[in-house]
Amino acid sequence: MNQQHPFKWRHFQSDIILLCVRWYLRYSLSYRDLEEIMLERGLPVVDHTTIYRWVQCYAPQLDQRCRPHLKGTTDSWRVDETSIKVKKVWVYLYRAVDSQGQTLDFWFSPTRDGQAALRFFLKTLVASHTSLPRVSGARQKRRLS
Repeated sequence: MNQQHPFKWRHFQSDIILLCVRWYLRYSLSYRDLEEIMLERGLPVVDHTTIYRWVQCYAPQLDQRCRPHLKGTTDSWRVDETSIKVKKVWVYLYRAVDSQGQTLDFWFSPTRDGQAALRFFLKTLVASHTSLPRVSGARQKRRLS
């Protein structure tokens, strides 16, 4: 996908695409609910499968672009692991929580092994490291020791 013009060659305007993707990710709306909301607002008819494709295409990019601007977390965080049933299949849910109870990241894994936990830890460390405010070199050395 072209990074300069991610909405190039799309039938709908970028505002409509971003609005649908944002509402789907932020609120517990179904694709058909969004289709109905867009129709009620007088916007062009948007099919629910089109919204599904937009979410699949643009949600990872939005996450990648917004994550560095999120509020920095504290240095103290915990990891919780539990098994849950998703669509009649048992999976393991790994969840990282900071000292104030805010969820930093989560990950589903079909297996419970060291490699799955290690992948989650590395992913969370990289994400929390990029969201932390930058510290000068001397303070950072003191903080790490």
